[in-house]
Amino acid sequence: MEEPTRDFVISVRDLAKMFPDQEGCPVRVLDGINLDVKPGETLVIMGGSGCGKSTLLNCLIGELHPEVGRILYQTRTMREPANLLEMDEEAMNDLRKRFGILFQSGALFNSMTVAENVALPLREHSYVDPSIIDIVVTLKLEQVHMRPHRDKMPSQLSGGQKKRAGLARATALDPEILFYDEPSAGLDPVTSAAIDDLIIDLSKKLLVTSVVVTHEMDSAFRIADRMVMLDRGRVLRIGERAEFETLRDTPPEQLATDEERLIHQFLRGDTHGPLTDAEGMSEYEKWIVAG
Repeated sequence: MEEPTRDFVISVRDLAKMFPDQEGCPVRVLDGINLDVKPGETLVIMGGSGCGKSTLLNCLIGELHPEVGRILYQTRTMREPANLLEMDEEAMNDLRKRFGILFQSGALFNSMTVAENVALPLREHSYVDPSIIDIVVTLKLEQVHMRPHRDKMPSQLSGGQKKRAGLARATALDPEILFYDEPSAGLDPVTSAAIDDLIIDLSKKLLVTSVVVTHEMDSAFRIADRMVMLDRGRVLRIGERAEFETLRDTPPEQLATDEERLIHQFLRGDTHGPLTDAEGMSEYEKWIVAG
């Protein structure tokens, strides 16, 4: 098993997750994932539909339990790294207070106002005096430019406003880690860019570590410090944003491997390449899947 680096907030080692197919046979959706998330960075996990990125996110937050591997957390409150997969319910709940999650839909409670949604984590999981909660809610809504909408119901909000409100709720407990599930999905380009700006702004102001799952390349290249490319449940490449920018902008005929050509095609959204060409797919399977 590959050992993690010393400087990490999350370290994933040899992670495998299986689901049964239609005949009940186990299929590996994640297959030997290794990656580290460094303190204070924004790590973007990207890949096509069905590549395993949402499954990986659900494993990281404890919603799914993988069959193989380790997920180590090392937050500021921990004396030493702890394996998420070995935690009891109490330890898991304590860890979850250290991170916030922005779900794809915003996941607001429809029976509560925006302010009540943001206040909920404070009421349930903190010792903040009730007289102070409203002040904290106001500050969190101000951070995402949603204070004028505090008394509205979720049904009165646009898609972008729901995500802003969800982000305010995700930061209510001043988390150390923020997880984002497709934050730009379903938004127009202007609203998507505004959400990206919020992610960047909050990362700087709150000094949080961010893990973003997305297949929106414009968004990924705006917000990422480092990027992870997944395909068929495996990590194809991890690197700095500049490395992926160089790979994206390199002419295909100058790329050395099938792996690079596949990543290049995905980053550019080209219709021809290893992802779509039958002969290239066979070669890709030989080199990447079969190893």
